[in-house]
Amino acid sequence: MSRIAAGVVLCLLFVSVSTAAPATQPSAYFGIHVVDDQTGRGVPLVELQTVDRQRFYTDSAGYVAFLEPGLMDRRVFFYVSSFGYEFPADGFDIRGTALQTTPGKIETLRIKRTSIADRLYRVTGRGIYADSVLLGQTPPIAEPLLNAQVLGQDSNIAEIYRGRIYWFWGDTSRASYPLGQFATSGATSGLPGDGDGLPPSVGVNLHYFTDREGFSKKMAPVAGPGPVWIDGVCVSKDDSGHERMLAHYARMKNLGTRLERGLMVYNDATDQFDKLKQIDLDAPLAPAGHSARVTVGGGDYLYFSQPYPCIRVRANWSDLTDLTKYEGYTCLADGSRYRGRETTIDRAADGRPVFRWRRGTEPLKPEQQDELIKAGVLKRDDLPCRPVDPDSKKFVQLHGGSFYFNAYRKKWISIFVEAGGASYLGEVWYAEADKPEGPWTRAKKIATHCKPAATDANQIEKQTFYNPTQHPFFDEDGGRIVYFEGTYSFTFSGNPTPTPKYEYNQVMYRLDLSDPRLSGE
Repeated sequence: MSRIAAGVVLCLLFVSVSTAAPATQPSAYFGIHVVDDQTGRGVPLVELQTVDRQRFYTDSAGYVAFLEPGLMDRRVFFYVSSFGYEFPADGFDIRGTALQTTPGKIETLRIKRTSIADRLYRVTGRGIYADSVLLGQTPPIAEPLLNAQVLGQDSNIAEIYRGRIYWFWGDTSRASYPLGQFATSGATSGLPGDGDGLPPSVGVNLHYFTDREGFSKKMAPVAGPGPVWIDGVCVSKDDSGHERMLAHYARMKNLGTRLERGLMVYNDATDQFDKLKQIDLDAPLAPAGHSARVTVGGGDYLYFSQPYPCIRVRANWSDLTDLTKYEGYTCLADGSRYRGRETTIDRAADGRPVFRWRRGTEPLKPEQQDELIKAGVLKRDDLPCRPVDPDSKKFVQLHGGSFYFNAYRKKWISIFVEAGGASYLGEVWYAEADKPEGPWTRAKKIATHCKPAATDANQIEKQTFYNPTQHPFFDEDGGRIVYFEGTYSFTFSGNPTPTPKYEYNQVMYRLDLSDPRLSGE
């Protein structure tokens, strides 16, 4: 999902701070460093709130640089709260602490992680390490304050192409005007250990493709009104053996209405996507979501998650660019479409629906499955993707996510966001299956973006974290440690208050697959 384009992208004007010479010397600030009590690592996105309701948020190293006239060099109380973390409560059930705000001093606070996944850093936007810089700390990335004038970016897709990581995002906000860039943004980075490629636990050095003004340039320019979003990005060799990168594009009228769609191919000479062909708006199958290479019967396929692996095509350039060669994993009769109660279902002799790969036949969307279940046409247990939370025994509805084979678990794993839940599109889940097609039957929550309000535990603050994607090229220790990121925003959450700097940006998490909570051990 991308955020609907013109008129809704929020943008904050700012005053640039030089990393070489902060406008105010570090000795003027009181520093607060919030660390994970399990790892000792600084925790980003922790809210510190004063009694008079001033809110401060830790940067990607877990620092807050505090400089408030009238509140310096005295005892100041800070409420402490964060999504998936918990600060100890006092006798009045108040979670916070009083600190002596001495200029030049840094105080460390320890916070307990309650989520299985741990939050690492913000990948995009302004001021990723702003507080660290103000406190005289050395940030780990090359551009800690502002990169390519980007303030916010939507929905990440990343692929390895010609030896580098290529990163793509949707709508991108800028510093100079409330309306930003709506034709896809892009950047590259080195693989870990290659050039300036950092360990994934440290950060990502993004090298943006920029326009003449130095702002993130349009990577998928398509004539006509409306934002242009890409998905289904994948890499395959053409007939001459050269790597090519393909994407599906959609030019949008609004969040759910396409004006145009088609296939694009990456142009190495111009560093942008060129239109390859336009396709029908109602084409049943096309590249979608995130892609993964799968070997089936000795042949390679590219599978696409929509939202689970239900679209595939042979991994050669000829088939990849020919939509008639695509297959959908579905129980619809060959070539049929969804028609509500009248949908034609292929059934076995015992009446159970038969799911298999079928050319030119679309998979059922989650909302269509729900409608057919309510109508008595299908049963939940007949579906290949039916994850249930082992704790609550409730079905977890997938929305957006990705899937990859994991060498450590020796399973296909999926990290996805829930449609609904405690915070709408903010609850992140983990599932695994023996095959990409499933069945996916069990899901464990690994991260939340819902928490009690710092000053009133009866009020719940919610944010979204949509379109999470795992980055298998970052896997460590044989796949035991995996990394994923998603779009953090107040959009769709019902929360009227965005989080400064973090709003509409990508946040990276890390997950240890040896954690016994994932298996229920």
